[in-house]
Amino acid sequence: MAYPAKGEFARRRMQLMRLIGADGIAILPAASVRHRNNDVEYNYRQDSDFHYLTGFNEPDAVAVLIPGREAAEFILFVRERNREREIWDGKRAGPAGAVEDYGADDAFPITDIDEILPGLLERRSRVFYTMGLIQEFDQRVVGWVNTLRAQAGRGTHPPQEFVALDHVLHDMRLFKSRGELDLMRRSGAIAAGAHVRAMQFCQPGRMEFEVMAELLHEFNRHGADISYHPIVGGGANSCVLHYRDNNAPLNDGDLLLVDAGCEYGYYASDITRTYPVNGRFSSAQRAIYEIVLDAQRAAIAKVKPGNHWNEPHDAAVRAITQGLKRTGLLKGSLPALIRDGAYKAFFMHRTGHWLGMDVHDVGDYKVGDEWRVFEPGMVLTVEPGIYIPAGTRAAPKRFWNVGVRIEDDVVVTRSGCEVLSAGAPKEPDQIEALMAAA
Repeated sequence: MAYPAKGEFARRRMQLMRLIGADGIAILPAASVRHRNNDVEYNYRQDSDFHYLTGFNEPDAVAVLIPGREAAEFILFVRERNREREIWDGKRAGPAGAVEDYGADDAFPITDIDEILPGLLERRSRVFYTMGLIQEFDQRVVGWVNTLRAQAGRGTHPPQEFVALDHVLHDMRLFKSRGELDLMRRSGAIAAGAHVRAMQFCQPGRMEFEVMAELLHEFNRHGADISYHPIVGGGANSCVLHYRDNNAPLNDGDLLLVDAGCEYGYYASDITRTYPVNGRFSSAQRAIYEIVLDAQRAAIAKVKPGNHWNEPHDAAVRAITQGLKRTGLLKGSLPALIRDGAYKAFFMHRTGHWLGMDVHDVGDYKVGDEWRVFEPGMVLTVEPGIYIPAGTRAAPKRFWNVGVRIEDDVVVTRSGCEVLSAGAPKEPDQIEALMAAA
C-alpha cells in the first residue's frame, strides 16, 4: 500500500501550525475501534484528519501540535509495545516507533496522557479541537482545561478559547498535493478497471451480488478496498439512488447502474456507469443515456479555474432539461422549466461533491454567501442522472425503470481539468463493443 512520503506529513503539520499560531495548541484523537456485533470488530480505519497529519494508523492514540515549543512541537501519545497483545493483534509502533517511524518529536504511552497533557495546555490561549467526534474524549479535553482554570489563582495560565480545528484543517485538505493526486489517479484507475470487469461479466440471469463480487475482486487484487458499499442496481433498482441490497437477478432488457469506488492509500474514487444487462441499449434507454452523457460533458467543461462550484450543476440542469423536453418528457419553455425546477421529477440530486480521503470529502461549497471558486488541486465528482421509475405518469412505458447515472472523478488543473476515472468507458458504442467482446 502506498502512502505519502514522511516529509509530506511533516509539511502538513508545519502548515497547520503556522495557521494555528504561536499561542495555540491542536489536539487530535485517533479513530476508535468499532464493533460490528458482540466481540467482532470492523476492519480498523483511521480518522482521516488524524492520518492526514500523522500517517499513524493505530487506535488509542492522540496527536498534539504545539507551535514554537522548543522541547517538541509534535507529540504522539500511543499504545506501548506489548508482546502478548501483539501476538493476537499485530505489531505496535510504541513510543519509540512513533518517533523513529512517524516523525514525532516526542512520544509517550497513552496511559500517561492525563498527567502530561494539562501541562502542554498551560500558557496556550487557544485550543484547536474538533468537538463531537468522540464524546468521551470531548469531556476529557474540557476536563483538562477546567482543571487548569480552577488552578488559575495559583499562577497557572489556562487556555481562554476553543477553536474548531476542522474549519482550519479541512480547508487545507481541499487542495490536493502532487502526492495525493498520484494516489487518487491510482484509486481511479483501479476502480475504472473494476467497472470494465463488471461490464464484461454482466449478462442476463446473473445476480447483482455477483457483479459486486467482480468489483471487490478487482479492488482487492490491487491492494485497495471499497470506499463505500457499492450500488449494483438492475431494472427498477437503478432508480433507487442509494440502493444497497444488491440481491436481485439481472433481467434481459434491463439497465444495470453500478456506483462503485475504491480506497487506495486512504484516497477514494467514486465512479458510476450504467449499461444494458444484455449488452445492447434499447432505443429508449439510449435516448435517456445520451441526455445524461451530454449533461455530464457540459458539466465537466465548466470545471476550470475561475468558475464557481455551481456552474457544472447549472450546465447539467440545462442539458437534462433540454433533453427531457426533446423526448417529450417535459413540456413548456426551457427557461420556465429550469426556473420552476420541472427537471427535479427526473434529476433530483446535485451534480457532484468534493472527493479525497473521504468519498464526500471535506471543504466548504460556499465562502460566505458566494459559491466557492474552483482552484487547481480541488477534486470533485461530476454525476448527473435521470431516473424514471415504473408508474411515472409523464413517461411512456418504454421509459419505465430506466435509471441512468454517469459519474467521474475530476481534478481542477491550471488550464482546465483532468478526469481521473477516464479508464471506465462511457460512450454507448464503446460499452456495447466491450460487452460484445467479453
